[in-house]
Amino acid sequence: MCTVTFLATQNGFCLTSNRDEKTSRATAVPPQLYKLNGKTIYFPKDPKAGGTWIAHDSENIIILLNGAQEKHIPKPKYRKSRGLIALDLIASESILETWKTTDLTDIEPFTIVLFDGNGLYQLQWNEIEKSILHLDINIAHIWSSSTLYSASIRTQRKIWFEEFLEQNDTISPESILNFHQFTQKENQEFGLQINRNNELKTVSITQCFYSSDGSITMEYLPL
Repeated sequence: MCTVTFLATQNGFCLTSNRDEKTSRATAVPPQLYKLNGKTIYFPKDPKAGGTWIAHDSENIIILLNGAQEKHIPKPKYRKSRGLIALDLIASESILETWKTTDLTDIEPFTIVLFDGNGLYQLQWNEIEKSILHLDINIAHIWSSSTLYSASIRTQRKIWFEEFLEQNDTISPESILNFHQFTQKENQEFGLQINRNNELKTVSITQCFYSSDGSITMEYLPL
């Protein structure tokens, strides 16, 4: 997994995630509220490891993508699920400070997209070092997991994203969902919604909306 976009709308910001997963993996538990470390956090849960790929509390939205800059060679076993690392981060008092001090030894490479209403950040672990990149919230962004999509395909998907932006004068949460669900739908290998021989497919689309009044809502669309 997965594909993630960040866009500003007329009255807030949208972060949307397509989850690509093996069809043999158990179906996720739909989003609900959980208490972690004294904080109320809303997220869909992966029943296998108990982690998540997208979550929000009252102030932050966090999204996980598997892989870092480039595709890596997986090891047979890792110390902890990346979905649990994502929950550890959002359950902490300061996500950025916790990121700096978290030991990621023997954790598979991953990327975190973090939005706190004021700043957008990309956090990455590539098995060697951690990085923090502060991104411009006035620019639309798209990420595609390096584990599933080659560099050339990631570039092609950016082109589709730019075409979507050019063709839509007004960006809404609904139009973003349509982009995630229907762009290049006939291309089941690397369109936005994939289905590779019924073994690996896009199983859900989840969208978090950060309103200009500071509230956060989540829409979950199982496919």
